[in-house]
Amino acid sequence: MALLKILEFPDPRLRTVAKPIVKIDDILLKLIDDMLETMYAAPGIGLAATQINVHKRVLVMDVTEEKNSPMSFINPEIEIIDAELGEFSEGCLSVPGFFEIVNRPKSVRVKSLDSNSKEKIQELEGLSAICLQHEVDHLNGKLFVDYISPLKRGLIRKKLQKAQKQRT
Repeated sequence: MALLKILEFPDPRLRTVAKPIVKIDDILLKLIDDMLETMYAAPGIGLAATQINVHKRVLVMDVTEEKNSPMSFINPEIEIIDAELGEFSEGCLSVPGFFEIVNRPKSVRVKSLDSNSKEKIQELEGLSAICLQHEVDHLNGKLFVDYISPLKRGLIRKKLQKAQKQRT
């Protein structure tokens, strides 16, 4: 397995809309393993392929404290079960060091493929539902900073650009 480089906001590649996966093969399964290793090492609870500059509709997540329940979603499609919104403090591996309140539906149903190309349907609530929506946003070229005010987004952009310049 390998640790992958995570793109950081405002990198324009984060705005690329991911393409559906047409074939599940050993290359994709290795990518999923590498994404999980990268997510755990970061450390994070979710990672979309877009964040590692792979523009395919696949994401991984594990919201458990023990980090022992990895999940992968290939070509995920979300349906909102309960339109009631919850306020959650979200962070992102592509926006390191920043957390902002985002309102999202508390429960969703997701249809996706598993590693054997079988369709699976799951209902997720709470943190799992929020994480999934956050990662699917990445696959659609959207970031959690798009949900906050332009002023806050601009400040975050400037701070991250400054930090990126200092590292190079």
